[in-house]
Amino acid sequence: MSDPLYLERNGHRTWLKWHRGRRKASDPVFTGSRILEAMRLGASVEVDLVIHADHGCAILHNFSLDEETTGTGLVRQTPAETLRQLHLRRNDGTVLPDRVMLLEDLCALLAKEAPHPDALLQLDFKEDSSALTPDVVANFGATVGPVAGSMILSGGDFNAISTLAGATPNLKSGYDPCYGGSLARLKATGDYAEFINNALATAPDAEMIYLAYEIVLAAEDAGFDIVAPIHAAGRRIDAWTIRTLDSTTLPQVGRLLALKVDQITTDDPEGLKAALAS
Repeated sequence: MSDPLYLERNGHRTWLKWHRGRRKASDPVFTGSRILEAMRLGASVEVDLVIHADHGCAILHNFSLDEETTGTGLVRQTPAETLRQLHLRRNDGTVLPDRVMLLEDLCALLAKEAPHPDALLQLDFKEDSSALTPDVVANFGATVGPVAGSMILSGGDFNAISTLAGATPNLKSGYDPCYGGSLARLKATGDYAEFINNALATAPDAEMIYLAYEIVLAAEDAGFDIVAPIHAAGRRIDAWTIRTLDSTTLPQVGRLLALKVDQITTDDPEGLKAALAS
């Protein structure tokens, strides 16, 4: 079978995004080898960013070190060189040989090996604009700038995304409105049109809109195609995250493909492609 890059249905291509750098479900997250493999093949792949004590970003999901790494305490209070000495853990706590990467470490790896022209690395910024200092913004721009053409910056605070992207020429941006009280309000009102129109207006420069896949399907159940206004605005849509493959999620993926989402985030791109092929 070919590499798990995308699916073709009815003339539409839907990319399979390697969530947290995973090609398959058994992979650990955020390892340099898998991320480089994805970029070499031309895949879409995602990593998370949190700010550390030296005004840069670590490739981690949580604000605390305790679960993901061999360290303890807050990432924000931990110096860069201390982070580099920590090892990553699997979900079950097993210590991996792979160490924590900083954003500059990852960008240096990418600079050594030119990515495939189709490759796209999503930097999912987990902080909000209150965390940005002039040093953080300057360091981000200097680090990402040389390889920005193969990246897209996303997050739930578009003010933060705009600020960082503004310091980084050629960096694409995306927006995820599925944070805070937005989901609860949407469930209460059922006004999917207002929800997506507000998202498009909030992030006029976002090339990709990231939506929880449950929202995409709930909108369809309510008789509203939430993908259509995104495409009409000239944007693309990522539906996140298919974590397991079973009798419930596989039909849901089929519905997402029929709606012509542009990307599906999954913890198991390889398994998903194989399951749909069979």
